[in-house]
Amino acid sequence: MKRRTRIAMGLLSAVALTAALWWSLFGLKPYEISPDELQVRYAYSPPQDLALQLSPIKELSQDFTFTSFDGSTVNGRIIYPSDPATASAPFALLIAMHGMGRSHWRWWQVEYKGGKTLEHTHKLTELALQRGHAVVAIDARLHGARKTLRLNVEQLMDDLHLWGKREPYEAMLVDTVRDHRLLLDWVARLPQIDARRIKATGYSMGGQNALLLAGVDARVGDVAAIAPILLDDKLAAVAVKNLLPGLADNRVWLLSADNDEYTDRSAYLSFFEALGGPGKRHLRFAGGHILPADYVEQLRDWF
Repeated sequence: MKRRTRIAMGLLSAVALTAALWWSLFGLKPYEISPDELQVRYAYSPPQDLALQLSPIKELSQDFTFTSFDGSTVNGRIIYPSDPATASAPFALLIAMHGMGRSHWRWWQVEYKGGKTLEHTHKLTELALQRGHAVVAIDARLHGARKTLRLNVEQLMDDLHLWGKREPYEAMLVDTVRDHRLLLDWVARLPQIDARRIKATGYSMGGQNALLLAGVDARVGDVAAIAPILLDDKLAAVAVKNLLPGLADNRVWLLSADNDEYTDRSAYLSFFEALGGPGKRHLRFAGGHILPADYVEQLRDWF
């Protein structure tokens, strides 16, 4: 019995030593980033040629591609609530951002490639159109048509959690926000869009990106962050809390689940308390990361 106890204690000690060694070598550690450094991270230089390609309007929608700041191709779609050629006034615009592992198609379709749009974001698009808003969405980096063989999201997340490689994850989010800033350069100049009424929304990673975009770009006004991923300083460049000063003038509605698998309830409560913008509102739901379908209707007044 004593021998078995010694063996068990030895194994436990080895496991503890291995865990401590892994943490010292690969565990993510908090770091500091200044407001000036954040501005540099999210800054972008427009390409000399946007190389914008627009499909003909079909049923009030246009697919498009353009060249981003680093030469990569951005793809997406814009949908209008009515014919822009006969509209009496420019449309307000909703920038819609999808979650991790999804694509911009989740804003248009009840299902994509056989999988249901569980986030009901297509219903949010329908509501936005009913409320007289144009809706635009693009694929995030490493998602949809922008997937690469060199690096996929699953590998990126494994590298983040197992080996502490934060740079690829942060770059995916930061560069997606920069793509959206370039998108804003284009859509804000369209005569059919009212540049004074630009809103942003997103689900999960998309909610995080919507907050990041509004935090660095004053052209975005209202934000509806749906089950956003809220991070700490182990990923400081994409931790929304570090961009709170940039959200001081935004009307932010936060939608969260009390048992979200990815962001703790206390983190949502602390973030909402820290928001300083006018007209902020926190809608809380029972359950996990996939909110009940009626959350969409509760956003009617946000528009």
